[in-house]
This record gives sequence, structure tokens and C-alpha cells, in this order.
Amino acid sequence: MWIADNWKDYEAIDCSCGEKLERWGRYILLRPDPQVIWNTKKADKRWQKLNAHYHRSAKGGGEWEFFDLPQQWSIRYGALTFHLKPFSFKHTGLFPEQAVNWDWIAHQIQRSKRPVRVLNLFAYTGGATLAAAQAGAELTHVDASKGMVTWAKENAAASGLSDAPIRWLVDDCMKFVEREMRRQKAYDAIIMDPPSYGRGPKGEIWKIEDAIFPLIQACTKILSKEPLFFLINSYTTGLQPAVLAYMLNTAMKKYNGIVDAQEIGLPVSSSGLILPCGASGRWERG
Repeated sequence: MWIADNWKDYEAIDCSCGEKLERWGRYILLRPDPQVIWNTKKADKRWQKLNAHYHRSAKGGGEWEFFDLPQQWSIRYGALTFHLKPFSFKHTGLFPEQAVNWDWIAHQIQRSKRPVRVLNLFAYTGGATLAAAQAGAELTHVDASKGMVTWAKENAAASGLSDAPIRWLVDDCMKFVEREMRRQKAYDAIIMDPPSYGRGPKGEIWKIEDAIFPLIQACTKILSKEPLFFLINSYTTGLQPAVLAYMLNTAMKKYNGIVDAQEIGLPVSSSGLILPCGASGRWERG
């Protein structure tokens, strides 16, 4: 398992009874987590000192209950700054477990010692984009949500990366890749964090089981002659590490490289155990 254990401004404090107790900067949030199927003693006093609690509804969805939380606040990861705010379906605008991939991305770019063009698909609020830009890469950031792209730009500005070579695009990811194929564009690295289900800016339907492998195959057609890396993240139950590894091995077999896939996780400070938070598959140049 790859573990995001370099945080100072984020902490997974404890988890029990289907919920995860977290510190985001100075604020304590309690959110549901389907992985937490155990019932353990809630010994940490911060269970009783919440700034916000997301209550899941039996009918689906849920809502936030606020005690003392600003509409927006910021946390840092190394040189990067992220604006946070509670919004739909328990989210805050950041997946802290992805920091382990941000570190890997930065390492791949820095050790290459050459110009690197990176395409980030389903790029959300820009964690991977900013990590790659901070490491010196040129970025194309694509997400179907205009609001998420605006949020990512704000994070870039807060991180001192307003002038970094980042192209910000609101687009359907598959259609964008198909257009890049026709334009004969090439990228040295590709990152994708696809949702289980979603819609493009013009109502295009995305179902990961049907669309993920064709998208991976299409992406291999816009890779440069000497690609650096290919990263796929998954929060979908059926896309386990072995499935991600199989797809990458199949799609990238003509290139000289190494595939690895693992769960990603967060250390839980109260127990010393690791909370699994999805999976990632990585191809890197051999």
C-alpha cells in the first residue's frame, strides 16, 4: 500500500461506526466512510469537539451540520496551498490520500531532467496539476465541471503558480483526447482520476466500467515517443489494483516500462493503522 504520511495540515484522527474523524488545518470534521465497518471505542476527545459533521441520509446523499466552520479555509502541503470548503456529498475539495501520488509525480518529473508535458484528466481541484507544475512541468488540466476548474485556478494562485504553464480546459475528457489525436498532439505523461459515474459539460454520460479502457487506449495514442509516466486513480469498488495493473500492462506493452498498482491509504493517528482510500496504478518508464 502507498501511504500519504507526509501531511502536517491534515490528520486522520480516528475512524469508527462508519465515520472518519479528521483534522483539516485547525478544524475537526466528521464524515461518513463506507470502508469503516468496525465499531471501536471513540477515546479521542475531538469526537466531541467538531466543527462540522456530514450526516448521511438513509435515502441517499445527506447534509452538513455546522458548529463553527468558515465558508472557506486553506491548508498547505509542502509548497502547495489548497482552498477548502464543505460542499456536495461530504466533500471538501481535496482527497488527502492523493498526496502520495503528488510526491511520486513530482519525483518522476524532477528526475527526468527534461521538459515534460503532462495531461491531467478529470483533474478536479488541481492537486496533481499543481504538484506537476511545481516540479517544472507544462500542464493541460481538463475537467467537465467549470466550477472545479475555477477552484483549481484559485488553488494555483494561492500556491504561487498563477504564471505556471498550465492550460485550463472545461471539456469532456474522452472528446478532448479524440481531438488531440486528430491534432497529433503528444504528452510525456498522463494522469487520470475518473469518477464511477458522471456527465460531461454537454450532458455526455460517463460510466467507468464501459469507458475506462477505451479512454486508456485512446490516451496511448497521444503519448510522446518516450513517455515518462501514466497514472490512474480509482475509487470504484470493481477497479482493484490488479485490474488497474492489467489495463496498464495491456495498453502500454509497446513501451519499455514498469507497472505497479497498490491501494492508497492514510495513517490513522489514534490507532497507528492505515485506512484504505482507493487504489492507484502507475506505469513509469523503465
